[in-house]
Amino acid sequence: MKETDLSKKIKELRIRLGLSQDQLATASQLNLRTVQRVENGETEPRGDTLKRLANALNVTPNDLIEWTEKEDRGFLTFLNLSALAFFAFPLLGVIVPLALYMLKKDKIKHIDYTGKKILNFQISWCLLIFAGYILFIVMFVFHITPIHMTLGIGSLESAMIVPSIFYLSNACFVVVNAFRSYQGKPVVYKPAIPFLR
Repeated sequence: MKETDLSKKIKELRIRLGLSQDQLATASQLNLRTVQRVENGETEPRGDTLKRLANALNVTPNDLIEWTEKEDRGFLTFLNLSALAFFAFPLLGVIVPLALYMLKKDKIKHIDYTGKKILNFQISWCLLIFAGYILFIVMFVFHITPIHMTLGIGSLESAMIVPSIFYLSNACFVVVNAFRSYQGKPVVYKPAIPFLR
C-alpha cells in the first residue's frame, strides 16, 4: 500500500522528537508492529490508535489530521487569482497571496511550489513597476524629456502605454496560471527573480 500523508507526518514528528519506533510504541502504549504499519502506510490510525499516537507526539489528533496535505485545486486557483489584488495597489499582489500561502502552507498539495512561483513573479513585477515610477519621477524632477518625445514620436500620454502593458501582462499570467492550477497543471510564472526557493 502507498504511504499516506498522515503516515509521513507521524514519521516526521517522531524523527523531529528524536524517538525511535520502539520508543514511540512504548510512549503511545501500542505495539511496535502497529507503529511500523502506520508509518509504512499499511494502515491508517483511527480512534484510540490516533489519540495514543497524537498524545505520544505532543499534538492533538485534529492537528495530525489537519497536517495531512490534501489536493485542493480550488484553493490553488484562488491563490493565483488573489494576485490580481495588484490592481488596487502593486504590493497587494504580493501581500494577499503571501497571506493565503502562509495560511495553508503544508496543508495543500503543490501549494509550496505554486505559492513560491506566484510570489517570486509578483515581487519581481513590483520591483519593475516601482523602478518605472522612480524613473518617471526622476525624469519629471530633472526635466528630462523621454527619447520618444524628443524624436516627436508621441506625447506624455503615450508613456502610459508601457505601465498599461505591464499591468495587462501580469493579469494575463495570473488568469492563465489560475486556469492551469484548476486543471492540475504546474504554474509557469516567467521571467521572475527566484527570491523564494
